[in-house]
Amino acid sequence: MQSQSATGELNWVGIDVSKDKLDVYELATQRLSTFRNDLDGIESLKQSIARQTDVGVVCESTGGYEVLMALTLYHAGIRISVVNPRPVRDFAKAMNKLAKTDALDAYVLAHFGQVMTPTATVFASEVERELKAWVTRRSQLVEILSAEKNRRQQLQGKLKDSVQTHIDWLTEQIQQLDKEIERLSETKAGWRQRKVLLQSPKGIGPIVSTGLLVHLPELGQLNRKQIAALAGLAPFNRDSGRYRGKRMIFGGRASARTLLYMATLVAVRHNPSLRAYYQHLIAKGKLTMVAMVACMRKLLTCLNAMVRDNTPWNDTLVTVFFKTA
Repeated sequence: MQSQSATGELNWVGIDVSKDKLDVYELATQRLSTFRNDLDGIESLKQSIARQTDVGVVCESTGGYEVLMALTLYHAGIRISVVNPRPVRDFAKAMNKLAKTDALDAYVLAHFGQVMTPTATVFASEVERELKAWVTRRSQLVEILSAEKNRRQQLQGKLKDSVQTHIDWLTEQIQQLDKEIERLSETKAGWRQRKVLLQSPKGIGPIVSTGLLVHLPELGQLNRKQIAALAGLAPFNRDSGRYRGKRMIFGGRASARTLLYMATLVAVRHNPSLRAYYQHLIAKGKLTMVAMVACMRKLLTCLNAMVRDNTPWNDTLVTVFFKTA
């Protein structure tokens, strides 16, 4: 494992990732090089970086093209940060680098690492990555199934029968995925107890609990503000001068937020504590979606504390928390 120098400084390397190649800019030497984005090219990149000391690598999340390279460097003990493209692009604009080329992107990434010192990425285990892929695939099929059910209502005759056949197939595929997700989640050490905790409140079942552990593995490790921001449920101020705008949420992990929305949608009907809190917000004149988001944030705060303290849901304690928080 490469360690950071005594001065606390790292020699930053920016890597712009595309489907076929990796453009690499080394800030210390101001050298730009290119490697193929395949097994041989990534191995050559790893050897090139491993010869250096105190290296920090930064690349953008590019829809999966970066995964093999990032995992290879990570397992070689090289510090790597996989970052969101949006702040990097804002950083480039601040540098007055308005053009966008692969070489320029690698250059900007190296400087972004030096100035912003992004946190090193910790990668999930192989089982966790497989679970995430299955959970993601299930979400895709559920979305397709919902669209097909809407189409069926507008059709007649053979077309309607054709759509129904597809609906039946999708339903069967989702059921098979549910079984596979449940089987895999049972093989993950430490997950069984956390799943039991997460399923203790009404509104959360096996699929949602597994999905939260997959998409929000930091549950129980962060404070309530940090976990809310990570899920994109923290309201941000929009004030400037005399202007006072509405607080809004943005960013965060959309997949985790979707799971929380699904859980809250059920909870505000069947969970006494959340139902009372939701009705209280509506009575105060809050818009439906504003009240839903507030309930999602409260639910997430409780789940985070439950995992942290290894304590199941308690309606009485939660109700008191809702009244005092």
